[in-house]
Amino acid sequence: MTSRRFLLKLGKTFLTSFLSALALAFLLVSIKYIYIPASPSQDPIIEPFVKHNISCEGIYNMDPVEVGKSLIIRRKTIEEGSDESLIKTTEDCPFFMKHRGYGNMCISEEEKDFPIAYSLVVHKNAWMVEKLLRAVYSPSNIYCIHYDQKSSAQFMAAMEGLARCLPNVFISSKREAVYYASISRLKADLNCLSDLLVSEVKWKYVINLCGQDFPLKSNMELVSELKLLKGSNMLETSKPSDLKKERFLYHHELQEASFEYKKLPVKTQQEKTQPPHGIKMFIGNAYFVLSREFVEFTNSSAVVKDFLAWSEDTYSPDEHFWATLVRLPGVPGGLPRSHPDVTDLMSKTRLVKWHYLEENLYPPCSGTHVRSVCIFGAAELYWLLNYGHWFANKFDPKVDPVLIQCLEEKLIEKQKLLQKQTTLICPKG
Repeated sequence: MTSRRFLLKLGKTFLTSFLSALALAFLLVSIKYIYIPASPSQDPIIEPFVKHNISCEGIYNMDPVEVGKSLIIRRKTIEEGSDESLIKTTEDCPFFMKHRGYGNMCISEEEKDFPIAYSLVVHKNAWMVEKLLRAVYSPSNIYCIHYDQKSSAQFMAAMEGLARCLPNVFISSKREAVYYASISRLKADLNCLSDLLVSEVKWKYVINLCGQDFPLKSNMELVSELKLLKGSNMLETSKPSDLKKERFLYHHELQEASFEYKKLPVKTQQEKTQPPHGIKMFIGNAYFVLSREFVEFTNSSAVVKDFLAWSEDTYSPDEHFWATLVRLPGVPGGLPRSHPDVTDLMSKTRLVKWHYLEENLYPPCSGTHVRSVCIFGAAELYWLLNYGHWFANKFDPKVDPVLIQCLEEKLIEKQKLLQKQTTLICPKG
């Protein structure tokens, strides 16, 4: 609690000093961009990566001038790269791997002996997915990409290009048309989990990600943290409120919706039967860190199969499915039903900043809000990296490209610093 108060105080102190210096920053700053060509050729289809001329160390230390620069950059309209450009870039796999640094990655013995699996459920913005993949990438890990069947042909082709170029990345063998808050979101992860179980990589834990997530820990840090779990799982699991209970007490029907998700489960007055096998319901979120033993159990259990079928017509079943299963008696790495609630702030799976809790549990959002969720800004870099969570949501290069650039830089720094302390296995040649 002391550290949380310190971070809140630090955030508020920064905002005060930042505002006083901001006017000076806008006068002093001239924004320049360094363009790194995406290919030696001059093919106009391949767009450049944009690297902003900014000090990430200054952003991390909340220097008013550097944060002022980031605000000016945010006002610029900068195209980060189209899905078509990623398709074009991955046509030359050796160039793509060299240019993005996949081909020369070294790993430690510790990383080699503790592979991590990832399920990435994505639907748009191919380059952002690639940046996320690059940030969590290690040659020792295994990655399953599930793209939405409703995605554009260009996005799908870009994901196929990533899987073709990277030997430990593959596309889910079965894909869903994913609709917001419906069973399809849960099935997308389940499809990847089934594929990951039969992969040659004997991973220890699996982590699921979406396209607007980003890691806050390097791969070496994640390996160390996962070892401390000693076979237990990490996810939010709490007793449901009366409002949340309505999600699974009543039958829901998927109906047309007039917003980006196309369809939405709508509550009816038809009451559902009780959960099968006397299962006691818990609520959480869609994010998980699961042991291989737990996934093997859920993949083969008749009880889990019945519970999944029962959840078909509920609202956002991914937010009760895992939270409930981890409380089943006898599951590997499970929690007793009597165990206290595990909230999203206690579980390190995902750091999400809710508008209505800002200035109470955490400092204000420096980016923007979408449906009460903060899309982070550069001024939150220090807070994000020091709060203690492993991943955060949401990030968007159209909201703040500087934050993503600086997170990439900081994670690479941390990985290299930790790797200096151990023996490395590096690619030949």
